[in-house]
Amino acid sequence: MPEAVSLDAVDRAIIEQLQGGFPICPQPYAVAAAGLGVSQEDLLARLQRLLEARVLTRFGPLFQVERMGGVFLLAAMHVPPTRWSEVVDLVNSFPEVAHNYQRESAQQCAFNMWFVLAGESAAAVAATIRRIEEASGLPVCAFPKLQEFFVDMRLPVRV
Repeated sequence: MPEAVSLDAVDRAIIEQLQGGFPICPQPYAVAAAGLGVSQEDLLARLQRLLEARVLTRFGPLFQVERMGGVFLLAAMHVPPTRWSEVVDLVNSFPEVAHNYQRESAQQCAFNMWFVLAGESAAAVAATIRRIEEASGLPVCAFPKLQEFFVDMRLPVRV
């Protein structure tokens, strides 16, 4: 289990304020830091610490890959518990995997590993699926996006 990380008021402000309003300009970290009342160096150091401590799992933009000609696809697998760590490491080793998570309510669904694949084309995503299947020996079920919904979800930081 990861060690608990203490968040001060600045850490909480960083997490709260940068969830949906990162500046788009030549010096975005300097502008964001000024808005938080800290130096750019302090902001960068804090973000790095929060990432290393896994308080944040990712800090970066979300792109609508389809608008750039690419493809996003939700995929799922049934991974035997005895192979869980091995298959997680394998799937996460593919640069096309955007994120991966475990679904614990297996009574409702046979799939317990879910991940998002991104690629330049449907053929590229299909090739990645084949490579994952070959490497793991397990089938991958693909769920292409039929409709997109925008959910402006922001997660408040609790003390």
